[in-house]
Amino acid sequence: EAVAVADGRVVYVGDRVGADAFLDDATQLVDLDGHPMYPGFVDSHGHLFGIGERETTLNLEGVGSLAEMLAIVEAEAANATLGDVIVGRGWIETHWPEGRFPTRDDLDSVAPDVPVLLRRADGHAVVINSAAMLNSWINETIENPEGGEYLRDADGRLTGMLIDNAMARVADQVRAPNGAERDPILKTGARVYAAYGWTGVHNMSVGIDDVERLEAIAEAGELPIRVVNAIDVSFADWLFRDGARDAADGRVITRGIKAYMDGALGSRGAALHEPYADRPDSAGLATWTAEDAAPILEQALRQGLQMHVHAIGDRGNTYLLDWIEAAYAAVPEDERAIANPRWRDEHSQILRVEDIPRFAELGVIPSMQPSHAIGDLHFAPDRLGQDRLAGAYAWRTLIDSGSIVVGGSDAPVERGDPMIEFYAAVARKDLDGFSGDGWHPEQAVTRDEALKMFTLWPAYASFQENDLGTIEVGKRADFSSFTADIMTIPEAEIPRQSAYMTVVAGEIVHRAAD
Repeated sequence: EAVAVADGRVVYVGDRVGADAFLDDATQLVDLDGHPMYPGFVDSHGHLFGIGERETTLNLEGVGSLAEMLAIVEAEAANATLGDVIVGRGWIETHWPEGRFPTRDDLDSVAPDVPVLLRRADGHAVVINSAAMLNSWINETIENPEGGEYLRDADGRLTGMLIDNAMARVADQVRAPNGAERDPILKTGARVYAAYGWTGVHNMSVGIDDVERLEAIAEAGELPIRVVNAIDVSFADWLFRDGARDAADGRVITRGIKAYMDGALGSRGAALHEPYADRPDSAGLATWTAEDAAPILEQALRQGLQMHVHAIGDRGNTYLLDWIEAAYAAVPEDERAIANPRWRDEHSQILRVEDIPRFAELGVIPSMQPSHAIGDLHFAPDRLGQDRLAGAYAWRTLIDSGSIVVGGSDAPVERGDPMIEFYAAVARKDLDGFSGDGWHPEQAVTRDEALKMFTLWPAYASFQENDLGTIEVGKRADFSSFTADIMTIPEAEIPRQSAYMTVVAGEIVHRAAD
């Protein structure tokens, strides 16, 4: 019935009569007006800068067709001036009536003179126009980089689609905000997340600059949610040198390293053991090598740092488990800073069935995003064929084999709404209630398990189970309240709910308008 909080921690949980003993003139009494309250929901895989950037740049999320996207680009190009670059993100072609990737010719038809770079929602592909190709010295003689691909049409001509490591070629065309310029974008992302009902995010692929910016924002009391950072692997030496960091009484924690095994399924960059069913000449892209990975994995074990490794395809996941097993053998427990390092496989999307028990055996945590499954169900059967779906988004089998599955959204790849993620986990259907043939509805989880995926299990996966994840005396006072009880309402109503109140360290950081 009631919870009492003092100095940011829970001091009482029980009935209202017992809570009244904590009332005094300095007490703030908060009435939830019948709305249910849960432990603080945590997005275990998001990109905070990208979430804020989505609000401040050309947002192509939800664009329903290639024609619609081109109309948006045409309008932007009409207002462009010399030196401008049109940058956007969020398109997904799998549900478009055109049924194909966009091309440079498409973009040229509406923006022939201004460079255009539009990233796919998954962040693993970008389509550019001819002006952007020219600025990046990309021509028909260019060769694919390791771990990347310049797509070509049937005649061998570049289409303007760049996959994974090929995208590095165009990075210089976009001036990224630096230093304090990044603060308003990071703050925007945090405010958006508090308004969704999240009390924290595990922030992936972070640069050193953003770690320091977030720490400063938190120390100034301007960060409404908790952030656990996993820095990009390119900065691993920095974390090896300085070690784990904790700022503003746990508001910003940095102890992880984020690396990539492969690309994404939608852009056919995920590394598969066998070729794609809808592209037999390709089995995807491996973006990390065993030789590069081994010293990083072994050093992380010795220093007690957490590895977060993106692995989507079944080959990428097999290799990751193999390399972790090899690192464990090379660094026995008596040489590790932490016996159980709680390393994480970020995404764990397509698995060989025989690899599933290895997660629990190795103590590797599958960090998965339920909304990926309800979006991918519209194209994954074409990419994989029916047989490989047996190990796709296999939440139930992973849990039954002894793993905890931590839930996230991968925003801005997905919307980042906890209600959509919770619904996807328990329904395993898209937002229209559709589930395709062979989509294995038995892999859905119970509502109790889904609740743990976004509360208790993220706490464990970030070494914070003694402070977060449940509402009990002594833990930090982080709570999420939604507009209805998602544990009991009809399944189809879950994604219609929203945050009523978000509380972090006993402070109300979001409250729905009356």
